Amino acid sequence: MNQYRKELSVDLYELTMSQVFWRRGMDSSATFSLFFRGYPKDRAYYIASGIDDALDFLEDFHFSADEIRAIRNVTPLSDEFVDFLTDFSFSGTVRAVPEGSIVFAAEPLIEVTGTLIETQIVETMLLNIVTTASLLATKAARIVQAADGRPVVDFGSRRTHGEDAAIEAARASYISGFAGTSNVKAAALHGIPAYGTMAHSFIQAFDNEVTAFATYADEFPETTTFLVDTYDTLDGVRNAIRVAEQARSRGTNVNAIRLDSGDLAELARAARALMDEAGFPQIRIMASGGLDEHSISQLVASCAPIDAFGVGTRFGTSADAPYIDSVYKLVEIDGRPVIKLSTSKVTKPWAKQVFRRFEDGMMRGDVITRSTSQAPSGYPNRMLSTVMKSGERLKQNESIATIRERVASGVNTVPEDCRNLQDTAIYPVEYSDDLTIAKLNVPNQHD
Repeated sequence: MNQYRKELSVDLYELTMSQVFWRRGMDSSATFSLFFRGYPKDRAYYIASGIDDALDFLEDFHFSADEIRAIRNVTPLSDEFVDFLTDFSFSGTVRAVPEGSIVFAAEPLIEVTGTLIETQIVETMLLNIVTTASLLATKAARIVQAADGRPVVDFGSRRTHGEDAAIEAARASYISGFAGTSNVKAAALHGIPAYGTMAHSFIQAFDNEVTAFATYADEFPETTTFLVDTYDTLDGVRNAIRVAEQARSRGTNVNAIRLDSGDLAELARAARALMDEAGFPQIRIMASGGLDEHSISQLVASCAPIDAFGVGTRFGTSADAPYIDSVYKLVEIDGRPVIKLSTSKVTKPWAKQVFRRFEDGMMRGDVITRSTSQAPSGYPNRMLSTVMKSGERLKQNESIATIRERVASGVNTVPEDCRNLQDTAIYPVEYSDDLTIAKLNVPNQHD
């Protein structure tokens, strides 16, 4: 059993650097900025997710006795510094965007201010929490857009990169507009509707498909969805119709059939025709099997009579864009700005704020400024606010329903050409003059 908490998921260099800071009394105030560099292919916005989980992590940050023993056993840290970590907690200030906000490349999602040690030591988990959640929430929003109003259900747990990722995928997909998840644990933890149909193994366990369908319908008469492609898909539809006729004679209904392989558009048309002819226009068709926003968009564009989608592997792993280039960079220390000048990885100095402009209800541009700057003319909407002081949250987490509403309204205000699933336009983000590198004195490396 894993007896360790998230705090021990720290890269060793966070601890070794912190020992150096501690040994030399380097307890200056520092600010780190967490943001995304650029975009994966065909993307031009992000949904900021994991913010609330990151704040929960910071508020409860400490090393347990088990974790202290582990640090002593597996690291080169001095006993004196490990003793210091025994009573260590996060006591800093955090500014962040609200969970579910629309953000763009280079814009800070979270800025953490505190002692150099406490802001440095939390880097690894903050990036892990926010990056994974934002990646999945953004992928889910694209799938919801492609489905064009048809319900989408998360089927991805068996292919995600671990249990934690499966739970996060279910939550991220729900705030981005999915109807629910097949993952029971995620449904229980987050209040997400749980959905399930049946596997091919269920049908194979019976002597024939009709018996399998009929038995399931007897057991779950209100939530019956038949998987019809175990043997021959259209024969499976015909067998589903036979059982639906039996159910109707008992006063119950079959809800849906699920197509999981083959030419989904053509099979959906043939299945729809069979069910309509038999007098079952109310039985819906669900499609699954390797779907993502691109294949769903093609199915919708073809007018395939598919009423709902189940998405798994390609969503849960964000298969076409499995990572975000997320970073957590020191931008200010002891009241002075700092920068990084590495090739292709130049950072901007100072703690920051993001201001946003709307016209006719649509986002029209953002400006990144110093955190102390006034709103630029025409950009009245301030994105980051203080959410934690002295290591304590200023308010509790919002409900998942509130976050879901924020995502939906936010996505609808992103310019349409920035929401294209391909050939995506880049949203305009500018820097204010007070963030220019020319204003900095870069230390001489030979000093």
